[in-house]
Amino acid sequence: MVALIAILIFSLSLCADCFAVSVCSSITLKSIDTKTVLPIAITFGIVQSGFMLAGWLFGDLFVGYVEKVAHIIGFLLLLYVGGSMLKEAFEKESEVRNLNGIRNVILGAIATSIDALAVGISLSMSGDSPSDVVGKAVGVLIVTFLSVVVGMFAGHKIGNKFGKIAEGIGGVVLIAIGLNILLL
Repeated sequence: MVALIAILIFSLSLCADCFAVSVCSSITLKSIDTKTVLPIAITFGIVQSGFMLAGWLFGDLFVGYVEKVAHIIGFLLLLYVGGSMLKEAFEKESEVRNLNGIRNVILGAIATSIDALAVGISLSMSGDSPSDVVGKAVGVLIVTFLSVVVGMFAGHKIGNKFGKIAEGIGGVVLIAIGLNILLL
């Protein structure tokens, strides 16, 4: 039981950015249903847990490179998605993009999963066993999936209520998350 609680806490901490991005990005969606949300949530979950596993598998090879550029990559990806939202907030009729297109879904998933790659590297360096890492990866997959589902439905409700203002705030929040990644 203690191990499951530890995996849950680990997974929650790792998917916080995914939740924030899903809330902010779904503000712009005109309609939302499970057919829209499920593929996005699955993509985020797979990328998040996949990056963590890749970091663990190739920890020794990645450690020097990831430490040097991970923050820059994460910042640039979130700057792009957040900047797009901010730009659209000031346009009269904007094309809804954000998490409504495969390119932005993948960019958002990668931007929020670079820290998972770094965590995977640290798990490799600390000597976590394959069974420990697989258990954590399954936890990350499930918790990330659920957080994106909840975040998208919550963001959609916020967007319906506050419209362009919420879209602008969402863009600013994504850029702030990117700056946080860059500066830490």
